[in-house]
Amino acid sequence: MLRSYISILFICTAFLGYAQDRPIDLNRKDTTVYKQPYGLRVGIDLSRPLISFLEDNYTGLEFVGDYRLSQKLYLAGELGNEKKTIGVRLGIDETTASGDLYNFTISGSYLKLGIDYNTYGNWYGEQNMIYVGGRYAFSTFSQTLNNYKIFDIDRYWSPEDFTAGTEQVGDFSGLTASWLEFVVGIKAEIVKNLYFGASARLAFLVTNKNPDNFRNLFIPGFNKVTDGSKFGVGYNYSISYLIPLYKKAKAPEEPKVLSRQAPPPRPNQASQN
Repeated sequence: MLRSYISILFICTAFLGYAQDRPIDLNRKDTTVYKQPYGLRVGIDLSRPLISFLEDNYTGLEFVGDYRLSQKLYLAGELGNEKKTIGVRLGIDETTASGDLYNFTISGSYLKLGIDYNTYGNWYGEQNMIYVGGRYAFSTFSQTLNNYKIFDIDRYWSPEDFTAGTEQVGDFSGLTASWLEFVVGIKAEIVKNLYFGASARLAFLVTNKNPDNFRNLFIPGFNKVTDGSKFGVGYNYSISYLIPLYKKAKAPEEPKVLSRQAPPPRPNQASQN
């Protein structure tokens, strides 16, 4: 029994001696490897189905998505379709469809592609975003002139309203438009891999193919077109799901080393010099 105690005491003494002989590294670096998920986030815009439910003259659907390229940079895009009926009112009866000077329907699809830059500093494992970005957008659509009235100052034959047009209404197809968008928005994780997003957009119209004897007052994806201005505004509220594809290691940041400056000379030293 005594020999066992002596052996254990000898082993402990040898171990403590070896540990004390090892130098202590006061500048050890963090070698932990942090891996963050990279993948595809896809979803839909919630505002367009809601407007489709509330308004009879509109139907629309938009899919949204982004793919993480680096720690801060994302490839992003939107793909959608819109159909809207617009009436321009100028008659006496302005509360019903019969008061429209003309009534037309726009239908078409659009695609937006660009990048988003995340300005938010996430904790490890998070992918929340407060971002700014840009898009190049392209839309192809058609317009149908449903009915129209002849604008005539002389109201002798129709004092109550303008005279309805009798010529064949127009169907204009093959129309296109393109524009640039500046985007600001947020994406926040509400449950695991499920994100709620919101964004505001300022668009600048680059090209706009107008039909003969008519003009585009609404472009799918761009929104309303106004006279004398190429700017448009838009927004979306999205729900999306992240599909993790792989994880990429993020190296720990190197600590910043502050340079030490020499203290200023004392007054007596300055006078001696």
